[in-house]
Amino acid sequence: MVNKKTPLISVIISCYNDADYIQQAVDSVRGQTYLNTEIIVVDDGSDVKTRKVLKSLETKIGTLILQENKGVSAARNKGIEVSKGDYIMILDSDDYLEPTFLEKAIKYFREENEVRMVSCYANLIYGKNKKGLLKPNGGDIISFLNNNCALGTSLYKKDDIAEINGYDEKMLLGLEDWDFNIRIMALGGIAQVITEPLYNYRIKGNSRNEKAKKHKTEILKYIVTKNIDLYQLHIEQTLPKLFSRMEKLEKEHGKLSKSLEYKCGKFFIAPLRYFKNLANK
Repeated sequence: MVNKKTPLISVIISCYNDADYIQQAVDSVRGQTYLNTEIIVVDDGSDVKTRKVLKSLETKIGTLILQENKGVSAARNKGIEVSKGDYIMILDSDDYLEPTFLEKAIKYFREENEVRMVSCYANLIYGKNKKGLLKPNGGDIISFLNNNCALGTSLYKKDDIAEINGYDEKMLLGLEDWDFNIRIMALGGIAQVITEPLYNYRIKGNSRNEKAKKHKTEILKYIVTKNIDLYQLHIEQTLPKLFSRMEKLEKEHGKLSKSLEYKCGKFFIAPLRYFKNLANK
């Protein structure tokens, strides 16, 4: 029996053509040692095979929403919109949780006021095998402006998500989770990381993250431009990393990214010189 004082965690699973994995994702939530959960699956225009599997799982799912294909951000936002929990866990349909994740994660929110999100280490799964660990560092807003220092699938306060207006549905090329985490961390506080592999992250050749690699320059430009006020506010700590990323992209694409450097750099160079001049006075 669940204690009424135990907060409800809404687990949002966005699904697109994951007939082979969605049941494992759902079962991993049902198998949590933390009992007060609801499962919301948003099917984002999947194929017939996937919808048949979802139909068979209806008794295990609290809420099943079917929509036309709009992208993962729209699917997550829809799930969050109908959720009833005080906390939101984002889970991809091809991944799955270890049984104690929610129990261990919620403790950080209940014991530390400055926590904005809770993540963990993740097993990397290639095919049927676990090969290596992903170890995000967590941190504060500066950490997240430089890198996405938590899993894109983490535990958040629903009120915080409402304050930043959820996921950016324009970001169809990937890394929408990085932008989301930047805006969450801009509210202040820290991201905690449980130093145990309590999440299982499946690496697939046609995954969103793999596709995002082909559009790194475009996505980076969008994220920086959109969050330019934050980058300017922390310019001393973010500018070196930004230009390092640009250099790396130049080498990867075998061409100069002069236009990107100019478009992003013009926002940064003047403020940077201003701060340096102040320091030299």
